[in-house]
Amino acid sequence: MNALSGATPLEVLTLGLGDEVFAVEAAVVREILDLVPVTEVPNARPFVGGLVNVRGKVVPLADLRVVFGMERTPPTVDTRVVVIEADIDGEATPVGILADKVHEVTELPAASLEETPRIGMRWRPEFIRCIGKRGDAFIVVPDIGRLLSAHAA
Repeated sequence: MNALSGATPLEVLTLGLGDEVFAVEAAVVREILDLVPVTEVPNARPFVGGLVNVRGKVVPLADLRVVFGMERTPPTVDTRVVVIEADIDGEATPVGILADKVHEVTELPAASLEETPRIGMRWRPEFIRCIGKRGDAFIVVPDIGRLLSAHAA
């Protein structure tokens, strides 16, 4: 893997999904909520966990476990809803994403950011913005808007 040319440090919120660590850009995070009441949506796409009410707005809830091909699990005391502004087809759209656990806000130095390998990944590379290295661990930074747009089609 090669470092991303022209990369700048990336401030991210790290999330746990199963045993893996993912991250979303801190700049797009609007709120982090304990699990809130979810209204199911009949005939919704499998990754849509339902709708939630966030400060009087109806916000779709995406289950990233389903998007990433993981087994859906029941919520725990650590489950959080992270409300982000996702770029969906060029429009900033509030979306809630389920996380098994929220870890921390951290900065990934530019030198630690790598392009997504073209082989060996369980996800299509165009859905991953970059991969950050921290010691021996990797942090996957998905392009949430692109992921959700593709799964909604």
